[in-house]
Order: sequence, then structure tokens, then C-alpha cells
Amino acid sequence: MNSTDRQVLDAALRWAADGHRFALVTVVRTWGSAPRPPGSWMALRDDGQVQGSVSGGCIEADLIERIRQEGFGPAVPYMVKYGVTQDEARRFGLPCGGTMELVIEPAPDLGVLETLSAVIARGELARRTVIIGQEGCTITAASAADALSWDGRTMSTVHGPAWRLLIIGAGQISSYLAQMAQALDYQVFICDPRSEYAAEWQVPGTTLLPGMPDDVVLELNPDPHTAVVALTHDPKLDDMALLEALKAPAFYVGALGSTVNNQRRRERLLEHFDLTADEVGRLHGQVGLPIGSRTPPEIALAALAEMTAVRNGVWSSEGLRPKRAAAEADCRAV
Repeated sequence: MNSTDRQVLDAALRWAADGHRFALVTVVRTWGSAPRPPGSWMALRDDGQVQGSVSGGCIEADLIERIRQEGFGPAVPYMVKYGVTQDEARRFGLPCGGTMELVIEPAPDLGVLETLSAVIARGELARRTVIIGQEGCTITAASAADALSWDGRTMSTVHGPAWRLLIIGAGQISSYLAQMAQALDYQVFICDPRSEYAAEWQVPGTTLLPGMPDDVVLELNPDPHTAVVALTHDPKLDDMALLEALKAPAFYVGALGSTVNNQRRRERLLEHFDLTADEVGRLHGQVGLPIGSRTPPEIALAALAEMTAVRNGVWSSEGLRPKRAAAEADCRAV
């Protein structure tokens, strides 16, 4: 699967090759409960066709109507604001009086976009910088610690796989998980020393790493933007990965298996290996949210949903914390 970055870029370059003009539109700042976070972007073609999203649809509709009636506006990047008043917020579907600032680039540099597409295709991160009122933009290398910045004049956005996922095991569940994870901008790595499984791995855009799971985890050096999920269902392999992953600052470490098997796994890790109770307590097992998963794609979906909950800070040891629902309830009360 392509990430949203690749989808937007591929569409823009394809449209340009077909002779269409297009603009890039990026969310740079939000207040209140906006439908899309800063960094969301889309490409808008001269005939109103779009790829990507900056809202739930109402702002896109207004931008399309503007383009059809007025064209792309100035030839250099400029900023527009939606939802300044309560009436505008309701009109554009921005709940709780939300406000969004957008940067519109009416004439993007095709050479720079081709470079950005190539960098992302290599699995690398890039920072794109645009200045209001000035033509063109620049591309520089970025890291997972970088984030969007906007000071009212200069916009810098980060593109590419900002998160990493190491999957232990090249089986069917792993195949579904890898494909789904790529859609959420994960750079996906696979480790499976079993040749009969590794030889059949065929998910495009992923990297198959040779070696034993513990060595691969150490080589990958997990950071707070890394998840490790053990899916071989073979304790000899899964536990090797967990021994190192649970010591690392990976934001998520999970293992396939029943509740009983994972309890036994925790007991093994505590009794026989150099792991503390806190480190073992970080293990998500059985892996995934309890959605009644049975088939490989359902299990992969549950695992990715739990990873997303942890990544977005709505997970606690007691389960999910409904932050968004609480926030919306507070807004309705006001």
C-alpha cells in the first residue's frame, strides 16, 4: 500500500505529465477540534479533482469551487484560514468552533516533487520547506524526531515513513500487518530465520533482514518511533526478539499467543533472563485490541489498532482511555 505522501505525490506528478495544473494544500495550524491534524495535505487539480484530504470534505468542496471560479490565485504560496467565526466553523464542518490555517502552493516545483517522491520511495525521511510569497521550495534530510513547523511565513513539513515496525515471522498474519502498516507510514522490516518462510515473503516496500531475531533487534536499535511485533508463534524465536526489544525504548512491543501462553512467556522472561518486572510489564500479549479477531487479516487489524492507540497516547494498562470522546463531550457542554 502507498502512504498518503506517495498517493498525493504520484497523483500530482501524473497530472502534470497529462498537462494539468494543480496546487498543493497543507494544514499548518488548527484550533479547537479540527477534522485533520497539521501536516495533512492534498493535491487539487485545475478541474477540481483531488488526492489527499485536509478536512472531512466541506473545505475541499469550498476550495474546488474557488478554483473553478477564480483559478489558483497568486502564483506564489499563500495562506488561507477557515472557521474564523462560529458560523464559518459550522458551515465547514469544524466542530467546537475549530479553525484551520492552510498553505496553498499554486505552482509547485515539479523537480523538487520528483526528488521528494524518490526519497520517500527509498524509505527515507525528508523535510520540505516553503516560504509564503516566494516561489519554489527546498528538500533536506529529516529524522523521526522532526515535526511540522509553521511561524506564519515559513512552513516545514516532514514526509516519509516516520515510524518503523519490525515484524518477527514472515507468515500470513505478518503479510497483512505489513501492508496495513505501510498505509500508516511505517517503514516495515521482517525477520524470519526459517528459510521456508523467508523465501516466500513477497510484500513490496518491506525489507527482509537476515539473522536471528535478537541480533536483528540490536542491529535495528529500536527508538521511541519503533514497534516490534513477534508473530512466529515459536517461543524460541519470539522470545529472542522480546529479550532485546523489551529493554529498548520501542513504543510498542507485542507477541502473538493466547492469554495463557503469554502469561507463561512473562514468567519465563522473568525467571530465566535478565529482565525486570517493569520491562516484562511492557509486553502487549496477547497482541492486539480485543475485537474478536480470528482470521489473519483480523488479527493484523487488531494489532495495528493497538499500536495506533499506544502511539496516539490513548492506551493505559487498564485499557483504552476515550480521550477524544471526553474532549467532544466537554465541547458539547460548553
